[in-house]
Amino acid sequence: MIEHFDVLRVDGFDWDEGNLRKNKVKHNVEIEECQEVVFDEPIYFFDEKHSQKEERFIGYGLTNRKRYLIIVFTIRRNKIRIISARDQNKKERRIYEKNKKNTKI
Repeated sequence: MIEHFDVLRVDGFDWDEGNLRKNKVKHNVEIEECQEVVFDEPIYFFDEKHSQKEERFIGYGLTNRKRYLIIVFTIRRNKIRIISARDQNKKERRIYEKNKKNTKI
């Protein structure tokens, strides 16, 4: 788990039309839901397996409507570029709940 990821150091989002369409059609995830996850204190992990060409991160989070999502993203030109977004499976939700509980002060 990444201890701290400062979303304030980025200058917004860089949206790719293909990825937006894929996330909507395949997973029924809207742009706004991705943004909600990023700004709602998600749990971040470095995606070592898929970071050969560029660093990728995985964010486990919750939307305003309490939908548990996973977002995969990279930082390009100081902007968050969402690669994939989908619902968490049972194992991922347990990981999220366990780590979220451990980060409460």
